[in-house]
Amino acid sequence: MSKIKVGVVGTGFIGPAHIEALRRLPNVEVVALCEVTEELAKEKAAQLGIPVGCTFDDLLKMEEVQCVHICTPNFLHYSQSKAALEAGKHVVCEKPLAKDLDEAEDLVKIAKEKGLVNAVHFNLRYYPMVRQMKVMREKGELGDVFSIIGSYLQDWLFFDTDYNWRLEPDKSGDSRAIADIGSHLMDIIEYVTGLKTVELLADFNTVHPIRKKPKKRIETYSETVLGPDDYEDVPINTEDHANVLLRFDNGNKGSITVSQVSAGRKNQLKVEISGSKKTFAFNSESPNEMWIGYREQPNQVLMKDPSLVDKDVQSVVSFPGGHNEGFPDTSKQLFKEVYAAVAEGKQPENPTFPTFADGYRELIVAERILESNREQKWIKV
Repeated sequence: MSKIKVGVVGTGFIGPAHIEALRRLPNVEVVALCEVTEELAKEKAAQLGIPVGCTFDDLLKMEEVQCVHICTPNFLHYSQSKAALEAGKHVVCEKPLAKDLDEAEDLVKIAKEKGLVNAVHFNLRYYPMVRQMKVMREKGELGDVFSIIGSYLQDWLFFDTDYNWRLEPDKSGDSRAIADIGSHLMDIIEYVTGLKTVELLADFNTVHPIRKKPKKRIETYSETVLGPDDYEDVPINTEDHANVLLRFDNGNKGSITVSQVSAGRKNQLKVEISGSKKTFAFNSESPNEMWIGYREQPNQVLMKDPSLVDKDVQSVVSFPGGHNEGFPDTSKQLFKEVYAAVAEGKQPENPTFPTFADGYRELIVAERILESNREQKWIKV
């Protein structure tokens, strides 16, 4: 089998996660890894067992590389995705797709003109039970959507000594919690329900207006212990916590809460969708279960099992019932669909995976949420 050659850009938390998932695809080989300097790239490549460590410019010159994964801080997504597309490479980009709507719109346009495969890493769509909710809704089992309640809670920025580049707007953009994890939640809500958010009201809170930035580099999610003299005070103006009321195009309502300062919640996405026939609920901390609620009969818990889920969900299930699948599997399942398209050499007419257009859509929603918080009023999407 001739393998598709891939280059990955960025070696923070998510870059190695992409690499691990890509290695589980039989038709893909990661051949190059990029960092800000060639020296760091070679060091990281050696650690991760990748043949070539290089700069981004050198990666684009590698004719054998067909697809590039952009796993760098947000402010680099636009320039690197654009350069990769213009070099004739297919692109998988981390979310958010860009820092603003103009950049995202340009990427959608370039990708369409080039006909190249383009995807955004909204991997949480690929929990099998999330797709199960979508398919059951499409087949009419949920009924008309009455209300949607969602939350995405983490605690990795709980202390004022917790620090990361995402806290710096010049690298991350003007939104943090919403752009980082809220985008996943809003994507899943619209993906599962088929509804569009048409109006919203947002209220943000910065719990730690001053944070202590380490004077030396530490890895995200690491347990490095520093002393008082190892920090400098930095003002923070992006949100630690956000509440958003939503109005949808079917006339009904919903709400979401997003937080990165909820002690004990390591990475919990929850969504509950109430329809005219039943209610669907999903919790990413119990990802192999889907709760189904009824008024007139006992509630149900559907366990992930290829013999029990809908036939249109079976393609994103790799193991038998009772063999749990989790976060790393979501990227594998997304990439499996993306690389089927790469093997064909072009973007499908109706992609099953999230595209640059989906990334643009979520940026629109995020921008309107930011605008609503600034003006403290309802904003149309």
